[in-house]
Amino acid sequence: MTAASTGAFAAIPVLEIGGTHVTAALVDPGTARPVASSVTRKSLGSHATADGILDAIARAALELPAGHRARWGVAMPGPFDYTAGIGRFTGIGKFESLSGVNVGAGLRRRLADRAERLCFLNDADAFALGEYRAGAAAGHDRVVCLTLGTGVGSSFLRAGRPVHDGDRVPPEGHAHRLTVDGRPLEDVISRRAIRAHYARAALPAGGHLPDVREIAARAGEGDAVASEVFRYAFDTLGRALAPWITRFQAGAVVVGGSIARSWELIHPALAGGLASAGTPAVSVLPAAQPEDAPLIGAAHWVQDGPGAA
Repeated sequence: MTAASTGAFAAIPVLEIGGTHVTAALVDPGTARPVASSVTRKSLGSHATADGILDAIARAALELPAGHRARWGVAMPGPFDYTAGIGRFTGIGKFESLSGVNVGAGLRRRLADRAERLCFLNDADAFALGEYRAGAAAGHDRVVCLTLGTGVGSSFLRAGRPVHDGDRVPPEGHAHRLTVDGRPLEDVISRRAIRAHYARAALPAGGHLPDVREIAARAGEGDAVASEVFRYAFDTLGRALAPWITRFQAGAVVVGGSIARSWELIHPALAGGLASAGTPAVSVLPAAQPEDAPLIGAAHWVQDGPGAA
């Protein structure tokens, strides 16, 4: 069998690239699910040199069994030129060395006969497409999907396609560009914002700064300050999103990402923020495929996306 195949029944190779990891997998086109035995997750240093980052991504990709298709789906955080495959990461604190670098060309060279084309898409869009195809967003013509972790990733889907322009969505279709109460949204709802709020409210100078998971655990144990930190963050997120959800006429909001594991704290505050801002009734749902959705979405993009780099 050749290293790559163009057969309709061959598996689709995909990559999900995050700030701390890269995941490679083969997606079965028949089931639209990752082949469990193929999934490889490796650590990735976003502050490494361009060659170091591309080498690490390629090493994970080359661990996939041969015989897959030659066209890859690649879920990549922004800012990124997804059509040309070029990084635009200046001034955001990660992947700075890839700014201006032709990531597509660099990966194709490293993958040699394993890759003819790379189909890049935003990582939040990949998550949304995966949830639309096989998760909580299925059956919703218009849906807003959020990935909550280091920041606020978002995708506005209409009929299974990301919407990036027009007056019904935030700038470029991404909620992290919004402001709330005069501040950037991610100054209120993000890993750093939640930790900073808790530190200001509850910690003595120089005290141990817990991560979000620990703050959530403290809230579950009755820590009133921790509970209020979560309530404020997600109530604010709901109020910021409310006018856009109304304009977009979304039938559901689907939430994934590492922070979404604290669903019992997130759901009432987010739903409350939406309701207090006058949003028409909308379902607020946890992701059904939190780990696999970006892989499923990247494979879907290979089959139905607009182009490749």
